[in-house]
Amino acid sequence: MATDTPTREAGIAHAADRLPSVIVDAYNSELKTDEGFVGDKVSKKAFREILETWRETLRKLGPDPLGDKPSADLSKKSLDRTLAGSDPLASGLVFSAIEDFAQELAGVVRRFLKQKGWRDTQGIVVGGGFSDSRVGHLAIARAGVILRAGGLDMTLEPIRHHPDEAGLIGSVHLAPAWIFAGYDSLLAVDIGGSNIRAGVVATNLRKAPDLSRSAVWRSEIWRHCDEEPTPTRDAAVDRLIAMLTDLVRRADRANLTLAPFIGIGCPGVIAANGTIDRGGQNLPGNWESDGFNLAERLAAAIPRIGDHATMVVMHNDAVVQGLSEVPHRTELTRWGILTIGTGLGNARFTNRGSDETAG
Repeated sequence: MATDTPTREAGIAHAADRLPSVIVDAYNSELKTDEGFVGDKVSKKAFREILETWRETLRKLGPDPLGDKPSADLSKKSLDRTLAGSDPLASGLVFSAIEDFAQELAGVVRRFLKQKGWRDTQGIVVGGGFSDSRVGHLAIARAGVILRAGGLDMTLEPIRHHPDEAGLIGSVHLAPAWIFAGYDSLLAVDIGGSNIRAGVVATNLRKAPDLSRSAVWRSEIWRHCDEEPTPTRDAAVDRLIAMLTDLVRRADRANLTLAPFIGIGCPGVIAANGTIDRGGQNLPGNWESDGFNLAERLAAAIPRIGDHATMVVMHNDAVVQGLSEVPHRTELTRWGILTIGTGLGNARFTNRGSDETAG
């Protein structure tokens, strides 16, 4: 768990438990059984393996309805097209994989709900790349039906925003309340095992004071996983700094009033001083070194935004993606997020104002 010890420069913490709108009850929980990590059962890779198992069975009786391309290489769009297509055997094959995956997802949710930090959860949103498809939506919906039919009075539904945008929009809920008094936008970063995304998030407070209309004004993406050779950590940081510097210039030209704030979502367990304790193994280079502090590097490279010193705040990427749902979860006391991608990100929240009676 994180602490809420403030950073010296900003007066607020990296990876704080207590945020302006919610308390982070748990995040980055790594549940394990004799078979391995529970989250491995519901990764993007796991879905493709389930699909491949079904295809292998059908190949014994005739041609593969999905052709010769390996399951790992089938795009989300192609699977969605197959699902809605005119070939009943091909669409039925994809449906079969969806059903098996949904059963696994329901089982994983049940395991999370047994953990202390996840007890009494009233709703879960599912984000990550898997949620950005019709296949993903159906698997999530089917898992929700399985859970409710099993007696759990709890919602399970896809994240509201596109997951790439949610990972940026959530940063507005890392910022202290005073930020919104004189500014209309802020910088956000979403660091992942495949790519790094940076963007300007417009708060749109005049349209919705609760930040529910916050939206990505502009973003840039760098797929470091496609680079040969694999970039070093310093090269990745330099690239991120260049992206942010470009976004600052663009926002200035568009007459946006950027807050002196950069919110960052990053995989793993983030320490209060901004270092990464563990969980950054898929990032380019060694991000878990005690001598590496991304927040400090960014603050040094972009010391001021407008007339004020730059504040940089980091948190776990699943937490930040979940925070994008804050304005839309006010009817609940305790809720969480699961992000399905290369692995399974997770976070559970208690809405502020109800935490005194949360138990």
